[in-house]
Amino acid sequence: MSENNALAISLFGEILMAEQLARARLTKVLPKGMELSHFSVLNHLAPAGAERSPAQLAKTFHVTRGAMTNTLSKLELAGYIHIRPDWDDARRKIVGISPAGRQARDNALVGIAPLITEIVAELGEDRVRATLPTLRELRVKLDQGA
Repeated sequence: MSENNALAISLFGEILMAEQLARARLTKVLPKGMELSHFSVLNHLAPAGAERSPAQLAKTFHVTRGAMTNTLSKLELAGYIHIRPDWDDARRKIVGISPAGRQARDNALVGIAPLITEIVAELGEDRVRATLPTLRELRVKLDQGA
């Protein structure tokens, strides 16, 4: 195995393990009944006036339409989102966050914030800031290949 291959394998091994551990720790501090996928969708829809179609959300989160439909059904049942017809194309639907969804997202952030703040403090803000551009560029490159 070449040195570049070993480096790439180490990088992705660390990213995948960090992602798995982050998901596990974040899931523990989310409000009862909320899954990380639910929080992610609510967080994506949280900016004022943000609305998306189910297909757009599926593409954003790199999941199948069926998986997104399942997540959206659970969020709608909980009262966290509203699904309405697209006024320009009645065949499509549009998803927006409800006031209860915004509150649930804000409550989740209250639970998550101490964990994230602690980790950033332990690593050091300067190191985290220095790491972000590389991680962002990696995400963009991976997204281009999706």
